[in-house]
Amino acid sequence: MGKGKVYLIGAGPGDPGLLTLKGQECLARADVVIYDYLANPVLLGHARADAEKIYVGKVRGNHHLPQEETNALLAKKAASGLQVVRLKGGDPYIFGRGGEEAAYLKERGIPFEVIPGVTAGFAAAAYAGIPLTHRDVTTSLALLTGHERPERKLSSIDWEKLATGLGTLIFYMGMSNLKLISAELIKHGRPADTPVAIIQWATLPRQRTLIGTLETIAADVAREGLEPPAVIIIGEVVRYREDLRWYDNLPLFGKRFLITRPRAQAASFVQLLQQQGAETICLPTIDIVPPQDPAPFDAALQQLSSFQSLVLTSANAVGQFFARLAANKLDLRSLAGVQIVAVGPKTAQAIEAHGLRPDLVPQDYRAEGVVEELLAQGVAGKRILYPRAEIARTLICDELTRAGAEVVAPVAYRTVAPEGKAEMIRHLLGAGEIDAICFSSSSTFDNLLTMLGPELKELQGRAAFFSIGPQTSATIRKHGFEVTLEPENSTLDDLVAAMVEYYNRS
Repeated sequence: MGKGKVYLIGAGPGDPGLLTLKGQECLARADVVIYDYLANPVLLGHARADAEKIYVGKVRGNHHLPQEETNALLAKKAASGLQVVRLKGGDPYIFGRGGEEAAYLKERGIPFEVIPGVTAGFAAAAYAGIPLTHRDVTTSLALLTGHERPERKLSSIDWEKLATGLGTLIFYMGMSNLKLISAELIKHGRPADTPVAIIQWATLPRQRTLIGTLETIAADVAREGLEPPAVIIIGEVVRYREDLRWYDNLPLFGKRFLITRPRAQAASFVQLLQQQGAETICLPTIDIVPPQDPAPFDAALQQLSSFQSLVLTSANAVGQFFARLAANKLDLRSLAGVQIVAVGPKTAQAIEAHGLRPDLVPQDYRAEGVVEELLAQGVAGKRILYPRAEIARTLICDELTRAGAEVVAPVAYRTVAPEGKAEMIRHLLGAGEIDAICFSSSSTFDNLLTMLGPELKELQGRAAFFSIGPQTSATIRKHGFEVTLEPENSTLDDLVAAMVEYYNRS
């Protein structure tokens, strides 16, 4: 049995992009991932699919697994020879009880390593536009917990020194004691008009920032209904927020979108939206699977040299083409002399990832554009290979065949509805937690309709429908649903740009 080890990893405050590269590498190797409430579950996507994932989160008043049992679990898994990741919100050694876990492991001879994370106080300040130090205001700061052991009731804090001896104060877990904290600081010499920032859900698109003073902040929080998790920042540096705020000024900040693309293809779309401040929830309504009978596709691949053109109309088609090429023990040399046609820039990028550059990318990123460009070249007497989706439109086959080409169009992949997603989508729509659903193909809509049935009609008013292009829009409208937004060009970049314009306009 190999020797196990525990990695105490700081997951950061919420934004999954703030996980360190070393933390990501350890996650990818882990046999077991033990994670808590404030570690973004999106980070679990970095772990192996077969890794055991155990939730031990703590929410105020509800400990899913007591700390002592968490300690024992870490030691038990590592002692059995497993590589264990303990994924903790923020930084393991800043109010995260990472020190207690490390000491427990040390006492039992269990190897461990600590990988720091971005602590919530620092990240909250940066994302709210507050520099924690500034040479014109203060060069000192303090990190404090506003929620000590119950029997101590903040009694260990030297309020007099804290009130007047340090510039910026950052309180973690202090919302339940906010009134007491404010009163003690004023009582011991901090001016009542000292600015205070409360930052809830820091670094996430649901982030809320409330500004007040020591005198007013407790009442402000009660009025606005802010609850944990939140960070309290006290000091003159808070006054810089209005000039330096950036995150909550992003054009899609606070918007939440349901992404229906297959998870493997959703990453670039999610990244584009997050760069604009949006929150994304990926619940694919389609899975990409191989054809039920790959024989026709394989037969065409064995005759690649007989084709003059290869037409690929999606990243899915590209992926399946090269997968079957390899399965048939063929490589790029088989494409020598074959014109490669990509329907648009994203498909072209997928082709380029395999070491090839497409010969033709039409100006119109649709099947119509492919047909127009090929007809302009002349296709009479040519053989054209068109690996397609099982339910693809017949436009390319029909138009090119009519012009004298021989079009071989084997099924390269099928789209099927995934299991286990309908209930979550139903809940999100019913609760009004989604601003819009983004459909990237007719299949994504058709499958959602299959998953929810007539109930989708009842829920449509809860979220807008955004479509990638005219064919998808036609499918949506055919079933009696309204399309709120469709970009001029059928690309994800153009869809995101249209979304930004739509929300800026509204």
